[in-house]
Amino acid sequence: MKTFVTNLLLWSSFIAGLVASTASGAVLDGTAKTAATFTGIAVSLLTGSRIAKKPKIKAFLSKPSTLWFLFLFNAGVAAFCYLSMDGAKGIATAAGMGLVSLGAAGGLLTAHRAPTAKTTNQEPWA
Repeated sequence: MKTFVTNLLLWSSFIAGLVASTASGAVLDGTAKTAATFTGIAVSLLTGSRIAKKPKIKAFLSKPSTLWFLFLFNAGVAAFCYLSMDGAKGIATAAGMGLVSLGAAGGLLTAHRAPTAKTTNQEPWA
């Protein structure tokens, strides 16, 4: 029961942070909008990083097919944002999505270079 409640709180906090960071402009103006946006970003980042450490999510995120999707999708979105948005907002969005794409590419490279376990016929104490 404790695990269920913990997961429920983590996921609901993550969703609340995403909603606060994206929808605060429809309700608030000025400083309150900025504060709600940045608080929502912080909450979603913190809870998202906790969720990503769960064994099932971690296993899903380390699969090569998931990493390839993240790499290609985020690289495409970064290029689209850079070409379609004007000014600093387009550059910042493209840079953020590019970093996510590079992170997925790094995961692909480390998974590719992971040493395989060698089996020998010798005893370990020999």
